[in-house]
Amino acid sequence: MTAAAGSGDANGALSAGTAAAAVQPAGDDRYRAFSGTRCLITGGLGFIGSNLAHRLVSLGARVLIVDSLIPSYGGNFFNIAGVRDRVHVNVADVRDPNAMDYLVRGQDYIFNLAGQIGHLESMEDPQTDLRINTEGPLTVLDACRRSNPRAKVLYASTRQVYGRPQYLPVDERHPLAPIDCNAVSNLAAEYYHRVYTAAHGIRTACLRLTNTYGPRQMMKDERGVYAFIWLWIRRIVDGEPLVVMGGRQVRDFTYVDDCVDALLRAAASPRADGEVYNLGGQAASLMDLAELMIEVAGGGETVVTELPAERRAIDPGSTELSYEKIKTELGWEPRTTLREGLARTIAFYRQHRERYWSAADVAEQQIGGLQLGLQLPSALDPA
Repeated sequence: MTAAAGSGDANGALSAGTAAAAVQPAGDDRYRAFSGTRCLITGGLGFIGSNLAHRLVSLGARVLIVDSLIPSYGGNFFNIAGVRDRVHVNVADVRDPNAMDYLVRGQDYIFNLAGQIGHLESMEDPQTDLRINTEGPLTVLDACRRSNPRAKVLYASTRQVYGRPQYLPVDERHPLAPIDCNAVSNLAAEYYHRVYTAAHGIRTACLRLTNTYGPRQMMKDERGVYAFIWLWIRRIVDGEPLVVMGGRQVRDFTYVDDCVDALLRAAASPRADGEVYNLGGQAASLMDLAELMIEVAGGGETVVTELPAERRAIDPGSTELSYEKIKTELGWEPRTTLREGLARTIAFYRQHRERYWSAADVAEQQIGGLQLGLQLPSALDPA
């Protein structure tokens, strides 16, 4: 089923052009490479994918979004409000080889972002995690092998592939020792990308993301199943205490605009072909993060508890990624401070809370977006 883009008002765009200008260095010609290109984003109605779509539209790219709209996984038509008449959306599952064979044709860049991100969920249902996070990206790669071997494919992986750090900051030479099923499935997908580069000549690059935060993330999580920072943002907006499990662990955080910038740099640079890069950002202990969030939000409180056994089993402890390699080779480094990123994020969700808080409500809102899309002739154009 194919639909043109969805519903919502232009406020959901979060001033995409302004955000792009804040991240894009003045006079950097590499971004001009995207003007007029065809870019496919799997999982493009989700968090990182939709922010990337806004940025690519501002750069003059022709954007095709592929999203399965599985209710619990974050696809949200409101995420493309403001650019809905300048992107195309195809509702499809990346595990469908026939669909992907058709959709990858003619694309210059493919951002392989669709995935299941819950580490606790992966332990409870490893088969689903494997099918989405390994079979899905592999299906996209194999479609490129058959139907578009000239495309460049960017894959978003996770810092969890390193497991518990042997030293800090963790660089790309650190041993790979996953401690949960989600990390295993991501690492397997990474290796498939590297194999398809070596064996089939498909240009790929893999980015290992750390804790990415910002606007347009589905905030349905009430238990901290996905990322504690999202749960804390939800609770701070609702005026509820921040539950700090432990508190001494250190994490690093990447604002979504900086993450998008890294994806674009890796896509545009031939130097990145076949490479793996860490991202990173400002590091803070969980307690320091909670206190900063309360300060930025203008009030709140914390409740400190022990880390539950099921979380302790897959918790990496303190971790921080080195981004020296991508800084040296591609010129990327995070530009958004944690304070600034949290302020933007909290303001966004305070304004658009009803669009993100409940997966069931968002699923109901999607119906209007699909109906709108099916009325538009341009919905039949795959690119």
